[in-house]
Amino acid sequence: MPTLREVTDYLDELYPPALAESWDSVGLIAGDPEQTVQRIHLALDPTEETVNEAIARNADLLLTHHPLLLKGIHAVTSQTSKGRTLRTAIAEDLAIFNAHTNADRARHGVNDALADALGLTDTRPLVPADELRLEKVVVFVPSESEQALIDALAEAGAGEVGDYSRCAFISTGTGTFIPGESANPTVGTRGAAEQVAESRIEMVYAAPLRRGVLAALRASHPYEEPAYDVLALQPLPTDQGLGRIGTLSTPVSLEEFGVRIANALPAAPVGIRIAGDLEREVRTVAVLGGAGDGHLEDATRAGVDAYVTADLRHHPAGEHLAEGGPALIDAGHWASESVWLPVLADLLREQYADLTVTVSELVTDPWAAVLSR
Repeated sequence: MPTLREVTDYLDELYPPALAESWDSVGLIAGDPEQTVQRIHLALDPTEETVNEAIARNADLLLTHHPLLLKGIHAVTSQTSKGRTLRTAIAEDLAIFNAHTNADRARHGVNDALADALGLTDTRPLVPADELRLEKVVVFVPSESEQALIDALAEAGAGEVGDYSRCAFISTGTGTFIPGESANPTVGTRGAAEQVAESRIEMVYAAPLRRGVLAALRASHPYEEPAYDVLALQPLPTDQGLGRIGTLSTPVSLEEFGVRIANALPAAPVGIRIAGDLEREVRTVAVLGGAGDGHLEDATRAGVDAYVTADLRHHPAGEHLAEGGPALIDAGHWASESVWLPVLADLLREQYADLTVTVSELVTDPWAAVLSR
């Protein structure tokens, strides 16, 4: 059986944390990385109900999309829902892990699952992940310390290139310096010029990892004042990003497409809301699981016929349609994202044949009913 660390490392490969929004919280929330995992339970939300459901199924890990601790808390008591949720999980030795906006952007994530469920083909990102920038650290170190420094930088996330890790380029040369009167040099004497055989080490990393990489550099470097450069690299084209744009094999009316969505997604109390001419032909579609009215302009610029998302507000939606934007379909936050859970379950089963993976049967959409007269 794999350890929790092995499972979370695999999840980080699928959904790199560097893809997450800067405000987001992703990764391991509770649990011992060395504990053994035999059963994983998947749910969209880490609620008291889904934690209890996971415990009832003897799960070792509850894997969710939404984070439990997105905003800071100052106490973990039974007087709050988050406190009760976390206390119960810890008491029952249930680990909790989440992949949020990183799973929104990555392939095999929320938006790929939504696009596939609606029958879209030839998909590409609605908002490409151009902000996922790589940087390179160049550091000079005594040659006898180069391997230890590479290990430390790799542990902090540097040197990850595709399926390869600890990638570094090493060249050698001579470093020279004069320690000042208040210096405490590892090599050399105060006030005297010194020459040292040094290695130049180059390693790339995702820009959000910079703080940890530089902290590891300073902590592991033998010099009192290590010399290093940080270089920003031009981002490469990527098929990762927020949302997806795709094409229907056969165009349908907006009303027919709405019916297709209702049949494809899990049933939720909020149902499906449609804005636009119901007879409008729909062939190209943009999708963005969860709250998406912040990207109405992106959908308009993409020139799609319809935009499928959730949590659309009255005024932005009305203004969008008045300006000639694509038809809008609000499929509900929970329903538009929960289609990802069976996809992730299959990926985990393929990776770990000896694991038991279950998917929550709870509808954690906070809305209970839609009434009309």
